Amino acid sequence: MQVMSKVEPHEIYNLGAISYVGLSFSQPELTANVTGLGSLRLLEVLRRLGLEKDVRFYQASSSEMFGKVRETPQNELTPFHPRSPYGVAKTFAHYTCVNYRESYDMFISAGILFNHEGPYRGHEFVTRKITSEIAKIVAGKSKSFSLGALDPKRDWGYAGDFVEAMWMMLQQDRPDDYVIATGVTHSVREFALMALDLAGLGNDLDKYISYDKEMKRPAEVDLLVGDASKAKRDLGWETKVDLRKLIEIMLENDLRLEAGTTS
Repeated sequence: MQVMSKVEPHEIYNLGAISYVGLSFSQPELTANVTGLGSLRLLEVLRRLGLEKDVRFYQASSSEMFGKVRETPQNELTPFHPRSPYGVAKTFAHYTCVNYRESYDMFISAGILFNHEGPYRGHEFVTRKITSEIAKIVAGKSKSFSLGALDPKRDWGYAGDFVEAMWMMLQQDRPDDYVIATGVTHSVREFALMALDLAGLGNDLDKYISYDKEMKRPAEVDLLVGDASKAKRDLGWETKVDLRKLIEIMLENDLRLEAGTTS
């Protein structure tokens, strides 16, 4: 509260969360406390300081809230059915934001973001694990690696495109919620095959990747693909980087890291 009172921000982008879905199964209480209650605490601080009319608030909601999807593609009106403690916590935070917006007339916009990746993605996430492990193979430091389920499908976009959408939401005249997605879905297997091809390793998945059943989650989200029509219409937002270019960006970064260069 003291920090908020001193800074008096005009815009707040709440990206704070225990964001790794796999970790949320082993630490569900921590996930609920940080990912769920964190949003509530921030909004309460604004309200108690009397800043609810002065600050625009962005909430990082998640496609994981859709979970066991009720319809495809998913849009702002698709019902939620989260399949992880992370998804449950994000759903709580999302509805908390909706409640505060309606109860206190606060400018709160939620971006229901589908998977957004880039070279700074943590190595625990499957996309970065794939590109970093393939970079090690290319560098001669490894011969193979393991993954969990290869069949789940995700709508992967570039983090830089998605951050632009976050900013655009807070520049509007009225707050609202928006799905941010590419509208195209690919399986983990397809992502890995594309990365192998870009690295010049061919398309023999079994040669480089093995299945580890210990990586399987208690409940999995099988298919996510978003309908960002509203964001395109109201914000003028468009994704610029397709999946192949995204993987190329990530792979080039990891190849440089393995080679010990930064340029």
